[in-house]
Amino acid sequence: MRIAVIGAGYWGPNLIRNLYETRACSEIICCDLDSRKLQKIKDRYPGIQTESQYKKILDRKDVDAVVIATPVSTHFPLGKEILESGKHVFIEKPMTASPEEASELLRLSEKVKRVLMVGHTFEYSPPVIKIKELIDKGELGKIYYISASRVNLGLHQKDVSVIWDLAPHDFSTLFFWLKEQPARVSAIGKACVQKKIPDVAFINLEFPSGCIAHVQVSWLAPSKLRRTAIVGSKKMLVYDDTENIEKVKIYDKGVNYVDPESFGQYQLSYRTGDVVSPRLETYEPLFMEMKHFIECCRENKKPRTDGQSGLRVVRTLDAAERSMRNNSVVVEIPA
Repeated sequence: MRIAVIGAGYWGPNLIRNLYETRACSEIICCDLDSRKLQKIKDRYPGIQTESQYKKILDRKDVDAVVIATPVSTHFPLGKEILESGKHVFIEKPMTASPEEASELLRLSEKVKRVLMVGHTFEYSPPVIKIKELIDKGELGKIYYISASRVNLGLHQKDVSVIWDLAPHDFSTLFFWLKEQPARVSAIGKACVQKKIPDVAFINLEFPSGCIAHVQVSWLAPSKLRRTAIVGSKKMLVYDDTENIEKVKIYDKGVNYVDPESFGQYQLSYRTGDVVSPRLETYEPLFMEMKHFIECCRENKKPRTDGQSGLRVVRTLDAAERSMRNNSVVVEIPA
């Protein structure tokens, strides 16, 4: 396959590296307006072609697919032009800047019968996949609630709030695990550093199954934290992505309610058992994501993180942002 990557900024070089390492591309073209960025790519990968005008890539009949790694405001117009040119498209998260744009891209991809895939990279990571297996097997029991923190210091964005920047990771992961999208969303946030651009937010999600989730995101924290706790009726689990080993720990802990036989009888029975860290596969999620994209393009398969997945995340981001901007009002998300 011949694949072009538009955007050689922060994330583009990582996409190029993993496409290169799949050994499944006969040609990779890197496109960016900044000639210095293109030269850096050329210096590292002499065999990669470079281009400053994306229109020239769209005009090439031999280019099979295009990967978009540009600011979110450009995702929709670029994605639309690429699909209309008859090429498959991969768009980094979030898919678009609004649910309406996401819906239009999804409809267009179905119309032209081309693959539309979104960069929800965590759905390809070994810890996240292992946790989904555990949930699907019922190891944790009924999921009561999930609490996630994704905070660090730095990388303030100029065009989007912290919700649009960091929350897509947690939203896509939660929806992947639970196999559902939230029915209601509320959020509170604050712009501490840049006016009108919130850099900290606390988001609450309510799911049709009864599970609730709390997601904390921030660009303004003393240390980097990537931690998720899942509490089920049988067991509890902690996923810490900053750990080098034992990223997932399962706690055989819980509490059972006992109907009292007599007045004054203690009604709760607590359980504390073993702590187990399951063995995880070792590979780079982005590599598997790019490999999956190529496979879907070749075989016309539906991607794991398809346009529908991207739309679910964008709908929830939009709802959280609207709630945050309107005094934390609860926003309903239609099924």
